[in-house]
Amino acid sequence: MLEAAEKTFQSGEKIAASFRRVLVIVAPPGSVSECFLPAVEREFPWIFIEQVDTVEAACSKFAYPVSLILVDSAFLDTLNAFCDVMNDWHPNAIIAVMYDDCPDHADTVDEILASKAVRSVLPMNLRLDIWLSVIRLMLRGGEYFPSSFFRKRRLVDIQPVNETSTPRAAKETRSVEGDIRMLNYLTEREIQVLEMVSHGCQNKLIAAKFNLSEHTIKVHLHNIIKKLGTRNRTAAAAMFLERDRSDGGQQSRAVLTLSGK
Repeated sequence: MLEAAEKTFQSGEKIAASFRRVLVIVAPPGSVSECFLPAVEREFPWIFIEQVDTVEAACSKFAYPVSLILVDSAFLDTLNAFCDVMNDWHPNAIIAVMYDDCPDHADTVDEILASKAVRSVLPMNLRLDIWLSVIRLMLRGGEYFPSSFFRKRRLVDIQPVNETSTPRAAKETRSVEGDIRMLNYLTEREIQVLEMVSHGCQNKLIAAKFNLSEHTIKVHLHNIIKKLGTRNRTAAAAMFLERDRSDGGQQSRAVLTLSGK
């Protein structure tokens, strides 16, 4: 089908219209790099890109048949809930999760592997030419999971348990320590935003504090949640407070200094 679309597009747009296909991107506004979309349009001129910011919005009719649906990993729970509806609307589409390949995201790996909706994973930190090759594979109906994805899973499976504690307690201890370490992957600004969230500040107040737009704050929060592998801002803030307690408040004092309080 892909090769036929390429040849048909070369012979004329009228005939080519019958080969048009849709790629749906389900992600918060501004979370997908702007360089990706033009690259897809140049590489696959018969592909029409539709961007929506909820899984529900993807469950609808588009101008052409849908071949590929790329879903932000933050929407995994909603995607699982709408799996059957999505398949009814787009029975021939591959559903892939856009995934930032950060260390220690074992919980997200588990969620993706357990999902009955997800058929592929699209790492968002690949070199552009390799990233487009993965897109091409998915458009042809192929499935893709990066090898690092399974290495993370194996590392979690074989991690030894402390003999002095119960398996469940040891697992929870490792989980908390691993989660807190993920804060090291946040940028200085993301730490500042997260610290204000941990004090109950709303987006409007945070935006005013740093002289940013509310949309920018939402993008920062989206990136924070993805990097930490949490379900929402409340869980991310709890992680920050946990580390703050463990280091005697040094984290908050450092952030307060950086933010000019």
